[in-house]
Amino acid sequence: MSPPQVSTAVLRDSEQPQPNQPLAHLNALADGSALVAMLGPETADVPMRLWNAALYDPARAFLAEPGKGFRANLVRMGWELAGGTPDACPPVLAVVLEWLHGGSLIVDDIEDGSLTRRGNPALHVSHGLPLALNTGNFLYFAAQMQIDLLPVPLATRAQLHADIVHALVRCHHGQALDLAAHVEALSQGEVAAVVRATTALKTGALTALAAVLGARATGADATTVDAIAQFGADLGNGLQMLDDLGSILSAKRHDKGLEDLRGGHPTWAWAWLADDVDPFTFARLQTALRHVMAGEPADALLHELHDRLSHVGRVRVGAHLDGAVARLRERLGPTANLAIVVAELDRLRSSYV
Repeated sequence: MSPPQVSTAVLRDSEQPQPNQPLAHLNALADGSALVAMLGPETADVPMRLWNAALYDPARAFLAEPGKGFRANLVRMGWELAGGTPDACPPVLAVVLEWLHGGSLIVDDIEDGSLTRRGNPALHVSHGLPLALNTGNFLYFAAQMQIDLLPVPLATRAQLHADIVHALVRCHHGQALDLAAHVEALSQGEVAAVVRATTALKTGALTALAAVLGARATGADATTVDAIAQFGADLGNGLQMLDDLGSILSAKRHDKGLEDLRGGHPTWAWAWLADDVDPFTFARLQTALRHVMAGEPADALLHELHDRLSHVGRVRVGAHLDGAVARLRERLGPTANLAIVVAELDRLRSSYV
């Protein structure tokens, strides 16, 4: 079965000014009457200023600074690849994904001790850890409530709920591995396996969910949904590769590269090194990493990683993303509009590196 043509608007939306739908949906949820209907009549006399200070203002502060919007675009791409009418993807699907992603970023910043997010103080820095943690968790569950607003069969809504829970369980396993497994304590043979698993369980799971939300809501058959989910996962893995590589190569992302080194995070930089260098060189680099984690300057190590990965990293990422498109074409059938997917991937490569 060949899928319908994909509207170019799906991918080009990211280039146009867009309303902040995640924030608008939050404001609708925080309306006084809507809040009472959701929470119960016993909350009717609680002043709205208390709810705002305790929950909605922190959430607004985070959602007011949108990210790249790629995952929301991927929701719409999944919708159209699966046969949904172009430009008719229910907006709430993108809101669900952005709230889930936002909640994960808030919690991730707390766990990593990050001080900034999107050029501003991280939420736990600006509003305190307790309110930030509660806000992040709230966004997980509020996102799932939005599924019941979809005009789709009950069985489809139930499957979407299951998709979300499955993705969140995978994401939390990936986050646990990312927090607990440090490169300096792994053997050279373990590093690549840990990085692949961490990426698949975190970034890959969330981007697969983005594609699935759109595809599943069309009522498409399981074979089509599975193919689009795999493309989303492949794309997520590629984005993590780009993010890790950009942290090494881009001067604009120097701080992120330093943060990864000081935390000993299992990134694709280390996975590629583990695959390519001899044991003596890898042991030397691990020793240098231990010194950086102990507080010594990181510039020399960062510079060496830059020199070693500048070419090979781009080659690895390019091969992975090209393979993702090839697998999608093979499973769904050829369509001229896959060229639009390729163009979007090229844009993403330049934005990360």
